[in-house]
Amino acid sequence: MGIRIKGYNLLFGLLAIAGAIGTAYEGYQWLQQRNINSQIQAGQLVNNEAHPFESKFMAAYKLGEAGDHKHALQSYTQLLETLPTPEQQARVQYNIGNNLMQSAMKRRLNDDGSLKDEAKYDLSQARIAYEQALRLQPEARQAKFNLSLMLALLPQGLEGGKKEQEGMELSNIPVGLP
Repeated sequence: MGIRIKGYNLLFGLLAIAGAIGTAYEGYQWLQQRNINSQIQAGQLVNNEAHPFESKFMAAYKLGEAGDHKHALQSYTQLLETLPTPEQQARVQYNIGNNLMQSAMKRRLNDDGSLKDEAKYDLSQARIAYEQALRLQPEARQAKFNLSLMLALLPQGLEGGKKEQEGMELSNIPVGLP
């Protein structure tokens, strides 16, 4: 009977040690997550190599916040190439739409008051990004709001990326004034 009790004591002792190690590991993970969350809430860059997606996402967000929409869009596109989860993809697409919308709003108008072609293109791409975010996460209220706001404020028949070719010759007759 004494050997049997010693065997049980050894087994329960090993289980207690394994439980203590597991508890310590989970506590360490919790502290790391808390640190990352506090960095994000403070608006700081996440400097943790264990969370590359969050680090890259925060860097792209900061670029967009600083007005560098071109580089922010590049960073977000690189994030999409890392195969994030559908929820993360929806967040990235939403932020791509926001940066494209802000970029389009910074563009100047043509002399006749119409939108420049670059702004039209950015707005059409923003619409696609918002729609993609909603396909990935249909309950995303912010993406729904931004898309509906954009559609309500934009002129009808918005077609981006089309440019007229001026000065093109048709059967040796130049178009336009000489």
